[in-house]
Amino acid sequence: MKNIENIELAYLTLDDYQELKAAMVASYSTMPDSIWEEHQIKKLIDEFPEGQVVIKINNQIAGCALCIIVDYDKYEDFHTYEQITGNYTFNTHTKDGDIIYGIDVFIKPEFRGLRLGRRLYDYRKELCERLNLKGLAFGGRIPNFHKYSDKLTAKEYIDKVKTKEIHDPVLNFQISNDFHPTRILKNYLKGDASSHDYAVLLEWDNIYYEKKNKKATTIKKIVRLGLVQWQMRPYKNLDELMYQAEFFVDAVSGYRSDFALFPEFFNAPLMAPNNHMSTPEAIRELAKHTAEIVQRFSKLAISYNINIITGSMPEMVGDKLYNVGYLCRRDGTMERYEKLHVTPDEAKVWGMVGGNKLQAFDTDCGKIGILICYDSEFPELSRLLADEGMDILFVPFLTDTQNGFSRVRHCAQARAIENECYVAIAGSVGNLPKVQNMDIQFAQSMVFTPCDFAFPTNGVKAEATQNTEMILIADVDIDLLRELNQFGSVRNLKDRRTDLFELKKK
Repeated sequence: MKNIENIELAYLTLDDYQELKAAMVASYSTMPDSIWEEHQIKKLIDEFPEGQVVIKINNQIAGCALCIIVDYDKYEDFHTYEQITGNYTFNTHTKDGDIIYGIDVFIKPEFRGLRLGRRLYDYRKELCERLNLKGLAFGGRIPNFHKYSDKLTAKEYIDKVKTKEIHDPVLNFQISNDFHPTRILKNYLKGDASSHDYAVLLEWDNIYYEKKNKKATTIKKIVRLGLVQWQMRPYKNLDELMYQAEFFVDAVSGYRSDFALFPEFFNAPLMAPNNHMSTPEAIRELAKHTAEIVQRFSKLAISYNINIITGSMPEMVGDKLYNVGYLCRRDGTMERYEKLHVTPDEAKVWGMVGGNKLQAFDTDCGKIGILICYDSEFPELSRLLADEGMDILFVPFLTDTQNGFSRVRHCAQARAIENECYVAIAGSVGNLPKVQNMDIQFAQSMVFTPCDFAFPTNGVKAEATQNTEMILIADVDIDLLRELNQFGSVRNLKDRRTDLFELKKK
């Protein structure tokens, strides 16, 4: 360590060959035939120069990493080292491939223990991300297997290495570098007596990989949310209410938001003219406005170039009353979502029933889920949406008391942590003295995140002022969720004990 003046990662050149050869001889003393010839190194450099790198210490080669790009569908199941390298010609390399396949990594004996191998693998991962490839793969040796082969199968040996009962210098190193074993390869590398010719196929997935899209569109990674904290006030008619709604759409789209989220039952003021009716009759009259409101929101989504989540509204289907909302995409398409768990008050006072449909929705900002108010308090729903790939959960709500709000708030924050997603909640404030069963509202609109180093320590990205009409704008980074899923301090989705339990839709 005292003699190290500089450490440099550099591309391998043919001028390095003689020094590289000496390093290979020193590194593979137990496998003297495992030396690459000069014409083979030249082929690798000519075909894929970015994939061939060396680490130099004090300007001398201390280690090297060689790789190619392959069409993984041809080799994913079972292959040998000879097959994957095209009988050591590297004719299997193709620029149209989707996986970087590791051919060789070695560190000279005198430089081992400095974690130089980790630097080489980190470079490969960065290269994989830069080239937008699916991931990395290679056959990993198990050099200590010969010590246990009379008592254990190769699978049993690997299982014991994973549980730290046996130490294997190669496999332990690869697992610590986020590679996961996928299968055992028999007769992989001829002459590897220590491994009894076995190898473990190890893979690393590029969480940033994007499948090439034939359409002129991309999925956004930084998504801007616009939450509407809506003031309940009297409106003369539907036009006046939608004028106020357009004001808010205009405001959040002016900040280039990707989504506008309205609260649950934001259109309740339109029940005021029917206050002489019974409450079940009044809300069914309100439901007559829903179709027109949805059409108007769809036009606003197109004209303001924003995805609108319409909160919720009553809707009659046959003789049944539901609490529903619509996702109005900016491309003109629409999706309908339903409140699945109605509150005791909604059932008793209005005769409302719960819906039957739960699904995640595709948008130009990734997959989203929408749960109306009380539904956020049932963790199974958001977990099912997470299994469908949800990145952002939207919760329009309406609560009349602070303890009601606290239930929604704390449950929504729990959903962000346990499902590794963002959660946005938006509610209404104020009061409606002329509308029965809609007396007063308490709300604080918020955006929640998971609790890990890349996120706010308290899991709150942004929060509105309590009980004040306003908008709340917040940016969320979808890539941070991918990193959390793979490398988080805890990994709630990956660490589920699916051997003990499972959750599925009926």
